[in-house]
Amino acid sequence: MHVILTGATGLVGAGVLHQMLATEGISRISILSRRPVTMAEGHDKAKVIIHKDFNTYDSGLLEELKDAQGCVWALGTSQNSVNKTQYIEITHDYPLAAAKAFSTLHPDSPFQFVFVSGEGATQTPGMFTPIFGKIKGQVEQALLDFSKTVSNFNLYNVRPAGVDWREHSEIHGFMPQQAAYKKPILPVLDMVYKNMLTPTRELGKILTELAMSKGEPLEGQGVGMGGRLVSNVAIRRMTGLNK
Repeated sequence: MHVILTGATGLVGAGVLHQMLATEGISRISILSRRPVTMAEGHDKAKVIIHKDFNTYDSGLLEELKDAQGCVWALGTSQNSVNKTQYIEITHDYPLAAAKAFSTLHPDSPFQFVFVSGEGATQTPGMFTPIFGKIKGQVEQALLDFSKTVSNFNLYNVRPAGVDWREHSEIHGFMPQQAAYKKPILPVLDMVYKNMLTPTRELGKILTELAMSKGEPLEGQGVGMGGRLVSNVAIRRMTGLNK
């Protein structure tokens, strides 16, 4: 199976790439990235495609991706790292442009688009909802609305919470440096509120499996949007963290 991955140099993307490289059912990984991806080096099935403009997909690139059956969209940034205009472009415009382009790859067979959103995203923002919650909620809805117009395009919006890399030693040499405030927070969550933790190993597994799936709506606790939204509770349940 051929899959597409974005955001491979980020924390979530590194976890996904580690899982994809270890998955026998995946024969090819097309990694769209603005820069080289060190983890992919030496792996024959991983190809890094340097892609500068995530709003645009030309015919040559789409031809190279034509037999891909799924995508994990892990590209993203913190609302504190860019201005509002840039955040909207990266968080909202980029995945929507990709979804529209990838839906044309093979119109007669299914394509699974797995969007990495986040807990706090909402379609009903209030006065105090942060920008990330509003914009991620908007793009979740925009992707869902688009998926309903294309018969072969299957969407999953996935909402990890506190992404926890501590037990995933295989990615430690490849992930970006994390903000200092995260390190003391994770142990606290581990003790008092495990449902707000999302280990990268399990997250990479569920994101990869969804991209490789048949695109059927999901069911069970923590699933919403007609089977297209996977909350962190569902991530933990589906990966056996919550039994």
